[in-house]
Amino acid sequence: MMFVLAACSGGEDTNQDTGMEENAGQGAENGEGTTDEGTTDGDGTEDNGDAAANAINISAVNWEFDKEEYMVKAGEPVTLNFKSEEGVHGLAIEGTDINIQQDGQQEVTLEPGEYKVYCSIPCGQGHANMTATLVVQ
Repeated sequence: MMFVLAACSGGEDTNQDTGMEENAGQGAENGEGTTDEGTTDGDGTEDNGDAAANAINISAVNWEFDKEEYMVKAGEPVTLNFKSEEGVHGLAIEGTDINIQQDGQQEVTLEPGEYKVYCSIPCGQGHANMTATLVVQ
């Protein structure tokens, strides 16, 4: 029987891939709070012109999420797309049953409020500080 263990590492990434292929078609932020594919509403949620396509992308690297705060509209279905870019991470949201392991997605409808987002997989020395906020308006 063979066991494989993986965890976050502060080591240097030897993979020279820029990740551009992985993000193709996702829209790149242009520095003005909008993406090449859609616009950002005043509340920070992405508007692609189709309410059914309401989604946010959350990625994690060693000991942090890509943003400190994410915003979604209350009472509307939203798809959470999670990707662990570096290390092994999970995405959990306090006060909900959301717990996405590694790379995955989950559709949710949330009540207004602020929710703590945290890494649900022990990932090393910075794990305890790996948090963000999800604002639902």
